[in-house]
Amino acid sequence: MLNLLYVFLCGIALPIGGVQMQYLWRNQLGDIYSLGLGSAACLGAATATMTGWCSLTAGAFICQAVCAILVSLIALRLNTSRLITFGILFGTVIGSLGTIVVTNAPTGDLLKQYYLWGAANFKLQGVTACDIAVSLLMFGAGIAVAFLCADKLTRHFKGEFELSNFSKAAILFMISVLVTSVVSICGTIGFISLGIPNLARIILPPGDIRKQYALSASMGVALLLITYLVVEYCNFGIYLPVSATMALIALPLMVVIFRKQGQDGQQS
Repeated sequence: MLNLLYVFLCGIALPIGGVQMQYLWRNQLGDIYSLGLGSAACLGAATATMTGWCSLTAGAFICQAVCAILVSLIALRLNTSRLITFGILFGTVIGSLGTIVVTNAPTGDLLKQYYLWGAANFKLQGVTACDIAVSLLMFGAGIAVAFLCADKLTRHFKGEFELSNFSKAAILFMISVLVTSVVSICGTIGFISLGIPNLARIILPPGDIRKQYALSASMGVALLLITYLVVEYCNFGIYLPVSATMALIALPLMVVIFRKQGQDGQQS
């Protein structure tokens, strides 16, 4: 049942984190991975797996935590556009280090172990009870802060006032906590943190961020659950990574919705 629990937790945490990033940056291209969190998780997991210095989950958690602290400190000094540029460059450097580590894997078994985590198969290999406890605490803290900051983020997004750099740094850190709570356990899952919030924006125009939370989380859970069932029971005898499969399932839906939006725009 733990695997299903994390299907639901990922379906909630990653879209909500994506919505917060979009409201924080006032940009629909805001993404939880744009500041290097995904690359940091992969580097930590790869290093832990290849060297054995700690568990894969702990390695991902530690590296993500360091990344979150560093980005939050940088956010105190940079404006939004420069911070995003820094995050992209920082993520590229971290990703390159991860590639070097993985390329030099001592055995094929270790490489496979790392890949299965990165493909987000929800098997939870090597995950301990302590890992789960820490993950659930972080998830709860991240969700709680997301709702506590809801009014400020909504007003900031609408341009009613500008969040201070300190507030942005604090919110960024808590977004990182929310993302880390699931990514360190299940691996990086793409699309859902960027695609789902954008689909939600089309269905429900941006306003009160809490409504975007609810819609994005509902869509995220539904899409991830469908993907999980396909991967588990309709895989045609081949291995299907969750992230890749989810993107393929969601692509037709995105095409239909964006075409409808374009047609509505032309009619108006």
